[in-house]
Amino acid sequence: MFATLRDTRIYFDIEGSGLVQDGARMRERPAALVVHGGPGGDHSGFKPAMSVLTEQMQLVYFDHRGQGRSGLADPDADPARFTLDENVADMEALRGYLGLGPVVSIGTSYGGMVAMAHAARHPGAVSHLVLIVTAAHGGFIPRAQAFLRERGTPEQQRVCETLWAGGFRTQDELRHYYEVMGPLYARRYDPVAAAAGRERAIHTAEPINRAFGPSGFLRQFDLRPELSRITVPTLILAGRHDWICPVEFSEEIHRLIPGSRLVIFEESSHSIRVDEPEAMLRAIREFMG
Repeated sequence: MFATLRDTRIYFDIEGSGLVQDGARMRERPAALVVHGGPGGDHSGFKPAMSVLTEQMQLVYFDHRGQGRSGLADPDADPARFTLDENVADMEALRGYLGLGPVVSIGTSYGGMVAMAHAARHPGAVSHLVLIVTAAHGGFIPRAQAFLRERGTPEQQRVCETLWAGGFRTQDELRHYYEVMGPLYARRYDPVAAAAGRERAIHTAEPINRAFGPSGFLRQFDLRPELSRITVPTLILAGRHDWICPVEFSEEIHRLIPGSRLVIFEESSHSIRVDEPEAMLRAIREFMG
């Protein structure tokens, strides 16, 4: 399904019923916007990993502008608008397009940055916030670069030089990057399952180049001054062994969002949903009551 909003077409998909039978009455489940990472990826990695959450809420997946099926629907989207601020505005516009009240916002990695900024800038739009393996400012990039210099293989260092240079040209180059970096993203890395996931996903080079390149917006962004505006219940999930959004960035977010809850997954890297999926889903379901 597509929503035409803010001069672009945004792909979205809905999983689970919003209105369910509850004895002699019908009960409305909360809607959750599930925000994918990257940039340059799509929402497909959440399926079916997040599906169990439909027992508590209706899930709304979407692809950021210029990415995934949104990119296929709008190949002429302006690359200058592939930014965090635009993605936040698109997210709020999609919420309005769907006629949703305050939503549960679930953001992973870059999606957590978008969800965090959205909750700070549109406080009435969010009822609960879940931030998974993310960071509030561009300091995560030099931290990840230092990790790779110390512990990365020569091939991992090579593919990341393309990331830091903003030099990806094709979908195949991005797939190769994720193949090489897979063992760092997940401690329980399964090459066969990961290859199938890469084939299902749509990878787009320009958004990730504009985020991580030498003048990329992720090198300059800083949400820390905005985080005190977030007053809704907030759950922060971090992987102890995360190489790109290390645990100290989640600890910092926890300090800056009043009343937030932090859960650290001791056996996980950046992909908690691969390393400790049952524990991650249990934490979200308990948080939602």
